Amino acid sequence: MEKMEHTILEEQKGDRIDKVISNLDPEWSRTQVQQWIKDGNILVNGQQIKTNYKCSTNDQIVITIPDPEELDVLPEDLNLEIYYEDKDVLVVNKPRGMVVHPAPGHISGTLVNGLMYHCKDLSGINGVLRPGIVHRIDKDTTGLLMVAKNDMAHESLVNQLVAKTVTRKYKAIVHGVIPHDFGTVDAPLGRDTKDRQSMTVVDHGKHAVTHFHVIERFKDFTFVECQLETGRTHQIRVHMKYIGYPLAGDPKYGPKKTLEIEGQALHAGVLGFNHPRTNEYLEFEAPLPEDIEMLLTQLRNNR
Repeated sequence: MEKMEHTILEEQKGDRIDKVISNLDPEWSRTQVQQWIKDGNILVNGQQIKTNYKCSTNDQIVITIPDPEELDVLPEDLNLEIYYEDKDVLVVNKPRGMVVHPAPGHISGTLVNGLMYHCKDLSGINGVLRPGIVHRIDKDTTGLLMVAKNDMAHESLVNQLVAKTVTRKYKAIVHGVIPHDFGTVDAPLGRDTKDRQSMTVVDHGKHAVTHFHVIERFKDFTFVECQLETGRTHQIRVHMKYIGYPLAGDPKYGPKKTLEIEGQALHAGVLGFNHPRTNEYLEFEAPLPEDIEMLLTQLRNNR
């Protein structure tokens, strides 16, 4: 079980404890947090509380996060596109529409199912639901992911992510014509209180930085490369919307009138890291998927 601590801020004073905690992580539902409170997994100033507890400034919260629920996750032959593999790590090119890891009610067809079929040795740090998974990309984002095949590799790759030494470059098509060639978005991200399934820029959210540069401009769109300094949920999608250039095809953060593509035009094209055992720097590049290439051709023809 993992433990997390949080100190109640002045602006959280008077808020219900279940609301405050569910806003700390986009994967925590309010119902789930309420169950943790009932089970005694959440303490305020060392004491058990009820779900309707109203927070006071400087309350010390300790959250004991239960281990993932064990599901009957089965190996499946999903014909994964493996870019690199050795006894410690694996790099895979995820297709559009594939969820990275299983969840209750969705335990087949995920990248983890395919990985379990492809190789029997995956790190166990994240429990049954996410064996080997070090980082994620969204269901409709394509591109490269690194996977740990043992716990040593897992800890090394996670530490590199925390230290911001992993290279992660994405290519995207965004609405609007960006006038400047380079830019950086430094804006903290947190859960949108009006829509719990969405993220947004909030004053006291998690630190998030995205660098971008323009590759090509079209009549009403721009083709960009974004480099992550941090890796928050939906980071590129929210940051580009925040500066007025939402991703084409993004059903959550983009306009309804958009290019014909199933999901956001976002591709994790470059991934680089130091090998956990040898410390050698490895970098991989996956070409754009066919649907994004077709959109670019259409945009070039419509200039």
